[in-house]
Amino acid sequence: MSKKKKKKSGGSSIAVNKKARRYYEVLDTQEAGIVLQGTEVKSLRAGQVAFKDSYINYKDGEAWLVGLHIAPYENAGYSKHDPDGDRKLLLHRREIEMWMSKVEQKGLTVVPLKLYFKGSRIKLEIGLCRGKKLHDQRETIKQRDAARDLARQMMGQ
Repeated sequence: MSKKKKKKSGGSSIAVNKKARRYYEVLDTQEAGIVLQGTEVKSLRAGQVAFKDSYINYKDGEAWLVGLHIAPYENAGYSKHDPDGDRKLLLHRREIEMWMSKVEQKGLTVVPLKLYFKGSRIKLEIGLCRGKKLHDQRETIKQRDAARDLARQMMGQ
């Protein structure tokens, strides 16, 4: 009788895009592979990454990650990578076509949410998002503050 090990869906986290959930309402999420060079992987293992204003762009039937800053690896020899270069995402054609049609029709955007290890591979969680209006952002902040105050009162009793 053999037992199979269950794989976790999300491995150890490298970085999380905190501003994505603040400025966008996430409608759907998806896991994508990412094409990286060796020095980029070493920088990611050191946690030197910034999401800043990154987004997913679709061109020629492929998905590209634009604007992700991976700091140059200090101990790299002659082969250095472009810190702000576009990086290809690895997705099935049907997935790309489905999300590309939603982005074109409904005015949605695709934003990277989380970068993490899954086994020895580096994966990117991307989200199909709708931009929040300013009053929606304020409402979210109010709800979070109210929940925090309620938790404080419950702890005090």
